[in-house]
Amino acid sequence: MQTHILGYPRIGSKRELKKACEQYWSGKIVLEELLTVGRNICNQNWNIQKEAGIDFIPCNDFSYYDQVLDMSLIVGAIPTRYHEVALKRNNSELDLYFAMARGYQKDGLDITAMEMTKWFDTNYHYIVPEFYKNQQFKLTSSKIFNEFAGAKQAGINAKPVIIGLVSYLLLGKEKEEGFDKLDLAKNILPVYIEILSKLQEQGAEWIQFDEPFLSLDITEKAKETYTAVYSELRKQFPSLKFIVATYFDGLKDNLSLAVSLPVHVLHIDLVRNPEQLEEVINSIPESLSLSLGLVDGRNIWKNDYENSLAFINKTVEKLGSERVLIAPSCSLLHSPCDLDFETSLNPEIKDWLAFAKQKVKEVVNLKELASGTENQDIINDFEENKKAVLSRKTSSLIHNNIVKQRAEAVTEEDSQRKNSFQIRREEQQKALQLPLFPTTTIGSFPQTAEVRSWRAKFKKGELTAEQYDTLLKEETQRTIRWQEEIGIDVLVHGEFERNDMVEYFGEQLEGFVFTKNGWVQSYGSRCVKPPIIFGDVSRPAPMTVYWSQYAQSQTNQWVKGMLTGPVTILQWSFVRDDQPRSETCKQIALAIRDEVVDLEKAGIRIIQIDEPAIREGLPLRKTEWQNYLKWAVEAFRISASGVDDATQIHTHMCYSEFNDIIKNIADMDADVITIECSRSQMELLNAFADFKYPNEIGPGVYDIHSPRVPSKEEMIELLKKAQDVIPAHQLWVNPDCGLKTRHWEETEKALIAMVAAAKEAAVEYSI
Repeated sequence: MQTHILGYPRIGSKRELKKACEQYWSGKIVLEELLTVGRNICNQNWNIQKEAGIDFIPCNDFSYYDQVLDMSLIVGAIPTRYHEVALKRNNSELDLYFAMARGYQKDGLDITAMEMTKWFDTNYHYIVPEFYKNQQFKLTSSKIFNEFAGAKQAGINAKPVIIGLVSYLLLGKEKEEGFDKLDLAKNILPVYIEILSKLQEQGAEWIQFDEPFLSLDITEKAKETYTAVYSELRKQFPSLKFIVATYFDGLKDNLSLAVSLPVHVLHIDLVRNPEQLEEVINSIPESLSLSLGLVDGRNIWKNDYENSLAFINKTVEKLGSERVLIAPSCSLLHSPCDLDFETSLNPEIKDWLAFAKQKVKEVVNLKELASGTENQDIINDFEENKKAVLSRKTSSLIHNNIVKQRAEAVTEEDSQRKNSFQIRREEQQKALQLPLFPTTTIGSFPQTAEVRSWRAKFKKGELTAEQYDTLLKEETQRTIRWQEEIGIDVLVHGEFERNDMVEYFGEQLEGFVFTKNGWVQSYGSRCVKPPIIFGDVSRPAPMTVYWSQYAQSQTNQWVKGMLTGPVTILQWSFVRDDQPRSETCKQIALAIRDEVVDLEKAGIRIIQIDEPAIREGLPLRKTEWQNYLKWAVEAFRISASGVDDATQIHTHMCYSEFNDIIKNIADMDADVITIECSRSQMELLNAFADFKYPNEIGPGVYDIHSPRVPSKEEMIELLKKAQDVIPAHQLWVNPDCGLKTRHWEETEKALIAMVAAAKEAAVEYSI
């Protein structure tokens, strides 16, 4: 029996990579310093796994921005608009790479970034490959070979991790009509063969191909492509050992395909789909070994050793121990790095948790326990594990009967606004008096180093509550004044008091606990610190009323109240796994409903309930969508339906493909929805147009995830594209997302251009 890890967090245990990337982008460090940070993180990760006793340690799971973008660079899938960047004399391969991710606006060039979207049903974002008819590919980057050599230098014959060819193509987007991206398999396969040939020359013995699409609904053509690709790879490399890793769901109708592939090991996710084990072990041929994904790679709860050992023993009984591997369910990319850094957590709750470093040990312990170890330390670990699992099941910290009873008493009426949107719209027009193409932002404004330093000083006791409050009020007032000056119609207070859009609320809700260093990567250098929902959720007191009311008192214009929606709080937290997610979501919805009602009482007439995670929460299999959408939409409506018709409810959604769920988005019945559209050049609006979406829409007119500042003319063109498909009276004008991560200089330029674009579009429409 052997062990392996599918991937390890690459941000560094103290976010060293984030800091180094941002310093490099701002010109504060040189390339070699950034590369040194990357090499150090790789070595630390390899040593953690080596010292724990992992048999197959991965390499090429590290990335400076995104693993899919890495693959695009490796195979030469570089859109032509970046070719001039590559030709710039002082630019490195990494500069080209970052330009693809972030856009490029210097040296006389102004190039937009590649599109970004969610990695399956996680909160991680990847850079979407761009594909064209008859596209040619070539080996362009040496990253994968450098990392393998680095591991070897560290005394590790690592297992390179590569996004499988079919999954890579399926992750991309056809940028012109008249072809199927899977048709490109024959063009890209020679590059994969070249990659494997070079790795074999370097001494690689095992290769891990990540093929998550084997856990999704795929076409017959995709299935045929899988068979053809792996048959050719096996023919070319008879001595290399291939692991095909599937995760995030079960194989289900793709089982016969997966077990027929000519590979050595098939990995399955038994956390997300434990039911599949029986069918898999009864279908697997003798030539194939099975990797059991038993340690949860996406959550932070300790593994239940007794439960996992039952799965291992069942598999060993059928296949024999020599054909069994133990692993996490997926890459540990989605886990925080190290629980040892958490010195302030409630000890009882901390005893229920495991982060990436601890999960590595769990994998090794499971192997040893299943092998009948006599190692007393591991036997002691087993006894401690039993106590922790029992403690969590019986703890008085978890259950609140008042919360449970309120959730059980929810009726259909609780999820309905008083009247239809058409009636509400008339009331809102009378009350709000907004112009054609009203302008707003998504909520947050730049959190400068100075603002962050105030928060840090306050937490350390270096600022009193009164001093901190005064500083935040001054920043809020300045931001209100500036929005008034440039002519924004619906203002926001800027959210300077908030750390993270989920963490801020979780800190004020019962049933949540927080870490100090539990960071995970969201995209690029953006890291988030998800709250941990360990028990029943309730709101003991108002959370945002104070700051919303203060901001509204500073202006005669409308100020939006800003909230995070129940589904997003659920999705972007580490969620308890001892009750259905739908129950936890309903509890959160009731807490947000209380806040919405209090905001209205405080005079806030426009309230935004952000739900960027609605789409990402969809199960990967369409047969399971409707159940999820039913409770997710209901949770949003519960949170939004306690107010009068004249109170306007907004929601915001991040990068998503809406076509398949547009009816459900309409069922949410938000008065205004803002969506990220600029990177797709308004393509995402087509779903709303085809559906004849009845409510109001704010398609983002500039990309806030890139530092480039678009021109007024560029935004006007996007607004014209929007008007081609959506009636003008339904359109709002706004950025793609919140501005928290941007700098003030670029924010000011972009918003001034945005307001000018909206006013010009309104004049043109009136003429």
